[in-house]
Amino acid sequence: MTDDGRLLFTRTDWDFTTIQRIYEAVEETAARELGLDVYPNQIEVITAEQMLDAYSSAGMPLFYKHWSFGKQFAHHELVYRKGMRGLAYELVINSDPCISYIMEENTAMMQTLVIAHAAFGHNHFFKNNYLFKQWTDAEGIRDYLEFAKGYVTSCEERYGLAAVEQLLDAAHSLMNQGVHRYPRRQRLDLKAEEQREAERHAYQERLYNDLWRTVPKGQQQNVNQSEESRRALLELPEENILYFLEKTAPRLAPWQREILRIVRHIAQYFYPQSQTKVMNEGCATYCHYRIMTALHDEGRISDGVFLEFLQSHTNVVAQPMFDTPYYSGLNPYALGFAMMQDIARICDDPSDEDREWFPDIAGKGDADNVLKHVWANYRDESFVAQFLSPKLIREWRLFHIVDDADKSALEVAAIHDERGYRRVRRALSRQYDIAWQQADIQVVDVDLAGDRHLILQHEVVNGVLLAEADATQVLHNLAYLWGYNVILREVEPSTGKVLKEHVARAGSVRAA
Repeated sequence: MTDDGRLLFTRTDWDFTTIQRIYEAVEETAARELGLDVYPNQIEVITAEQMLDAYSSAGMPLFYKHWSFGKQFAHHELVYRKGMRGLAYELVINSDPCISYIMEENTAMMQTLVIAHAAFGHNHFFKNNYLFKQWTDAEGIRDYLEFAKGYVTSCEERYGLAAVEQLLDAAHSLMNQGVHRYPRRQRLDLKAEEQREAERHAYQERLYNDLWRTVPKGQQQNVNQSEESRRALLELPEENILYFLEKTAPRLAPWQREILRIVRHIAQYFYPQSQTKVMNEGCATYCHYRIMTALHDEGRISDGVFLEFLQSHTNVVAQPMFDTPYYSGLNPYALGFAMMQDIARICDDPSDEDREWFPDIAGKGDADNVLKHVWANYRDESFVAQFLSPKLIREWRLFHIVDDADKSALEVAAIHDERGYRRVRRALSRQYDIAWQQADIQVVDVDLAGDRHLILQHEVVNGVLLAEADATQVLHNLAYLWGYNVILREVEPSTGKVLKEHVARAGSVRAA
């Protein structure tokens, strides 16, 4: 304790004893007030330069080297040094133990805030949300990253920096198409990956050799295989393009297959985070607000410190209006926090409207457990679709705009009234649908009897075709990895009509 009774600190500066005291107080409050279930915490104090470095490598504590990370570092450092952008006060890693990086430049108040936000709010969400349980191995990720870094370095030494860099460039361009979107029968154990690497190489050699040794030498199509049996042999269609290439690309060496596997495992690790931005930040913001308020009510932080906190918190949850220069869409912190508070209000003090819209939770009076159930069992799309209330729609003045390219004017399709609530909620939830965020591109066939070209299909959503320049560059990378020509057809799902076709020829391709 400090000299001033129960206060955790009385000055803005701090030392490691102060950090320990803050952590213990936040931990006790989080357990008592919210009953949070978290991984063990590892708090690390880092400099501004180290934070910039962490930005550049997706926040991971260990990562293989790649030129794009240096490019990101240079960009972030430039805008930071010019005062055009600040740095995050913290960075948290979904691992067991959960690693929270806190900036050494932070004040004592800010250290309290970010420990509550990251080490307990985010930590609880990582450990309990169903997407993270299905797709991530928090215990094994650090060991796997250490293995990946060592493996990529050994490949650079053995096969040359240029060859590895070219392979990583191609693989990185396909990371969004390098994930399984549906749960597998068994979750990947990352800790065992290094031990299985040698066995996997031998198996992969047998797998693709058995596949390709049966391919006719000439260009004749007198092959007995039916289309159905060929697709069954290749397990098509396949949405995870990196997985397909790793298993069946005829010209990749074993070390190249392993690097593709590394890239897709890392892409899979980040997959849940892209679907839970609003919920994850909303959970952490709600938790830090409750914890800081409780510390103030108990006399553990002073009025001045609490006012400093409220200023920072208000900045975090600010939502600029659409006609301001700062508007860049809905702030996930603001929307998530507002919805968490609204759910608590509905549980404790519902209106007749709330009872009509949310009969299962209205007046239940158990807000903390309801919120923990929500944090565990929803993602952004289903969360908004289920829990965005008419009251919040009115307060945020939300409305639905239809932007139809075939029409000369925008249409206001729904506003915040009795007829528009459901349409507004449905339209907003669709913005967080992974099918709308990322293109649905699948490997659908391979010409085994001919020139071995690879055929992909993009199911067009809402009439939006792929950007021509990006599609061309990524297809060139794909052709480089496959070793033969690649065809991508953009198809209208309802009619099967081909809207556009892209072709990348392997003979003139280099990964970009």
